[in-house]
Amino acid sequence: MELVLHELVSVAIYSVLGIVLMLLGSFLVDLVIPCSFPEEIKKGNRAIGWISAGVYIAVGFIIKAAISSPADVVEAIENSLAAGLLSTVFYYALGAIFLMIGYVLLKLINRKYNLNEEVGEGNTAAGIMVFGMFVGLGLVISGVIA
Repeated sequence: MELVLHELVSVAIYSVLGIVLMLLGSFLVDLVIPCSFPEEIKKGNRAIGWISAGVYIAVGFIIKAAISSPADVVEAIENSLAAGLLSTVFYYALGAIFLMIGYVLLKLINRKYNLNEEVGEGNTAAGIMVFGMFVGLGLVISGVIA
């Protein structure tokens, strides 16, 4: 019974942490894309919707990998919850930094158009492209962690 209670508490804590980190990730990416995500979402800007979804998925992959990184159950139980939370936040921070770097590099590489303007004007294709890059980075980073 104690193990079940421990698991329920862990699920609750990691779920809340996941929500907070996903929202923080979207906020951080919003800093490198010069338009207000909340305002653009209200306007129906699908490009920003795709980008936000990409951030949430990438952060979810990274958090999942950080949580499941202990290889066996005995090791996972022996690790303290605090240590697990700390490693999750550490890997999240690295992932968020690389998502922002990835966006900046994507913007620099694609010089035939202004990615910031395209996203700000609601170009769905630009949003899907950024979404794909974010999800891909999330998969790569989560693969390194696991």
